[in-house]
Amino acid sequence: MKRNRLAALPLLLLLGTAASSPALAASPIDVAVNGQYVSFPDEPPYLDPQTDRTMVPVRFVAEELGLGVQWYGQSNEVTLAKKGQSIRFQIGQNRAQLNGEMVAFDTPAVIRNNRTMVPLRFIGEAFHAQIDWVAERNLAVVTTPGNTKIVPASPPPNAAVSTPKLQQATWIWDAAIIQTSPDSVFTFASDHRLTAIYLQIDKDVPVPVYRDFVRKAREKQIRVEALGGRPEWALPHYQDQIESFIAWVQSYNAAVGPEERFTGLHFDIEPYILAEWKTDNKRVIETWMNSMRFIEEKAKGSGLTLAFDVPFWLHMVKVPGSDYSMSAWLLEKADSVVIMDYRNVALGNDGIVANANAILREAATLKKNVIVAVETAPSSEGPMTSFHSLSAGAMEAELQKAKEKLSHFSSYAGFAVHDYKSWSKLAARSN
Repeated sequence: MKRNRLAALPLLLLLGTAASSPALAASPIDVAVNGQYVSFPDEPPYLDPQTDRTMVPVRFVAEELGLGVQWYGQSNEVTLAKKGQSIRFQIGQNRAQLNGEMVAFDTPAVIRNNRTMVPLRFIGEAFHAQIDWVAERNLAVVTTPGNTKIVPASPPPNAAVSTPKLQQATWIWDAAIIQTSPDSVFTFASDHRLTAIYLQIDKDVPVPVYRDFVRKAREKQIRVEALGGRPEWALPHYQDQIESFIAWVQSYNAAVGPEERFTGLHFDIEPYILAEWKTDNKRVIETWMNSMRFIEEKAKGSGLTLAFDVPFWLHMVKVPGSDYSMSAWLLEKADSVVIMDYRNVALGNDGIVANANAILREAATLKKNVIVAVETAPSSEGPMTSFHSLSAGAMEAELQKAKEKLSHFSSYAGFAVHDYKSWSKLAARSN
């Protein structure tokens, strides 16, 4: 896995621009659509102090209302559409085109912390939804046609329901380890509270060894994902290797019991390591995309989850011919991604948190999971890229700081540490 030094740039995600509006003080506001609370992963609703209108991030409310959303960056305009009805409005303007006719409203849309905020009542009523305000609970209740108004119980789920257990994962690149020293692996897994192992498939390792290891891991509540990948897998003439890898995992799972099966396919394909990335970048990106479509097609119906390792700067790489980021495109194909966020400090402009923000925002919008990964192996890219020269305690302290910040995102699903061999050596040196 390549260590990358490119600094992450702020992502103006989907409905974001370079503009921003001043922060407005307001009490926390909840929004429920047809009885279900809407989750706002990074920017909450607020009450505009001048008009007393509830302002909400348009992307998340639009999704709950079943609206299509289109952002036009050059004109700072947003279009919402559903079944022949549409609203088109411009940031900062208090008028909009409603089904082609110009109408006025009292609170213009604004950009706040890179989110497009719109007046909930105007958007809801434009699409024939009923809007009710429950003052004692600071709750806006939205009811669409054909639904019965339901005021959900308080407190809202995002404050009361327990969140899924965060992952703690690592890679095992040398599958022979599970044959020669499986007990050491499980002891380490227990000591470090592992919940997932990304295990590279080596066909020279006998199938009974995989069966025994996966079964014991499952007994310890550890999911095992079948790991494969090379930079060349992004090129078209290597698709036979991809197909062989997927076929082996599918055949294995079909032949063993449920408790011995891999839970997912985990791909580490890093085409930016190839020389062609610099000399023929557009073509490499396009063939990479074709390979990912191939993976998606071959894995369809297998019951296996799809996870991709990605560099933290991938949001700056665009799908050829568009402004859409490659990281968002890959998120659409995957169940989760692992950000190779190889820094050894949590905070700061080039720290773990700052570098993860952009993809976490994308994943929150797309309702996908993100694992944030750090490095413990020696790195040729400088001391800041790895915890190799630090102690295990120092790494835990930085990860705890990062967790406090990253938990703000609904997409954040835990940490992974690269890799088992180097991490176990770091832990041994620290004892």
